[in-house]
Amino acid sequence: MPTSSASTTDSAKSSSGGVQSLERAFDLLERMADAGGEVGLSELSASSGLPLPTIHRLMRTLVACGYVRQQSNRRYALGPRLIRLGESSARLLGTWARPYLARLVEETGETANMALLDGDEIVYVAQVPSKHSMRMFTEVGRRVLPHSTGVGKALLAAFPDAEVRALLARTGMPAATDRTITTPEGFLAALEEVRTSGYAVDDNEQEIGVRCLAVPVPDSPTAAAISISGPAGRVTESATGKIVPVLQQVAAELSEVLSNPGGTTV
Repeated sequence: MPTSSASTTDSAKSSSGGVQSLERAFDLLERMADAGGEVGLSELSASSGLPLPTIHRLMRTLVACGYVRQQSNRRYALGPRLIRLGESSARLLGTWARPYLARLVEETGETANMALLDGDEIVYVAQVPSKHSMRMFTEVGRRVLPHSTGVGKALLAAFPDAEVRALLARTGMPAATDRTITTPEGFLAALEEVRTSGYAVDDNEQEIGVRCLAVPVPDSPTAAAISISGPAGRVTESATGKIVPVLQQVAAELSEVLSNPGGTTV
């Protein structure tokens, strides 16, 4: 595995005490992810402000380690070795979230979930079930399209409308129930309501008889949302006013843990 030269390592210290070349490498990986996973060196140079020789050196090391691949068109793509890291990280994220989800269950009485936006899909990474017996579609590992879920709305509300339209064009908008929003215009209008109110609602849109309330986890390292799901007869309009503040408080506390490198659980 290639390593950078001693002179580079010794002289490239950041003000926080970290190794600058490592910080730059991770920054480039995140920029590649933001760009859809594949970029050219000139694009990375323009977005990062780093000179091409520096980027080329860092990318060469990342390629050698398997975290980046050079395509036949000479562009660079995120490599398969990142998949193992991402899967392990997602499992840990769910573990860290469980105490907070358990508190949601205690305070609301409903099943609590955490979900991430993975590509164009929503994936559920953690769940604490309600003490009430009720079988619902949400379960850890399940993947669904975002347009029919509360967590999907909560996450996509942070995206520009043009990006949301592009995602919907890729996935389509199949109806899970007769309440599912199936037009881009209708979905964008729902996202505007989320931005105004601060929370998202799935009102029988993924599963008849089930209502879901969701909020994003602010400043999460990856786009994440938490939600509660329960029978429409319990998760009523009047209950919403009591549940949403609890969701928002727990999301804020979870955000502090996820954004803190030395974070602790409740």
